[in-house]
Amino acid sequence: MFFDGSLNINGAGAEILFILPNKDKLLYVLRILFPASTNVAEYEACLHDIRLSVELGVKRLYVYGDSALVINQLNKKWDTTHEKMDLYYKEIWRWESNFYGIEYIHVVRDRNQAADALSKIGSSQAQTPQGVFVQDIHTPSVGMDLVDKPPNETLLIGDATPTTNGHDWRTPFVKYLLDG
Repeated sequence: MFFDGSLNINGAGAEILFILPNKDKLLYVLRILFPASTNVAEYEACLHDIRLSVELGVKRLYVYGDSALVINQLNKKWDTTHEKMDLYYKEIWRWESNFYGIEYIHVVRDRNQAADALSKIGSSQAQTPQGVFVQDIHTPSVGMDLVDKPPNETLLIGDATPTTNGHDWRTPFVKYLLDG
């Protein structure tokens, strides 16, 4: 199984590419419709891949990804230092018990081109080719309380420190953002 996440100005997306023992391919695109970083898109792709593998009855799984962060964290070579990534890591770890064996293998981006192309379809909201399954994800798979929220008024105003001449250049911008 190959996974990849993508982020661009139009949004985030992720992909799943299964290569079955008989060499048939299952192509799956996730359109991430909530604010997400590239790392969140990568973890969403990996987590959905693993869940789909369980649903398909797979017992031995090789997981290939070009995200050094995700692969090294799942292989326990790197610590998770961000709360969101830790939640994804723990959720994937919980699903691992469904397999007799699971291995996470880092591949260079050039060896993950099919997955990369599919993830870009998801992040660009482009027309999906025939034979590719598509799923829209409206909320993160983990930690709903950790969804990035815009700063509130007090944070914006509290952050504005007056300059020495008594006029803070940020005040009109903050006022515009708050009041229109």
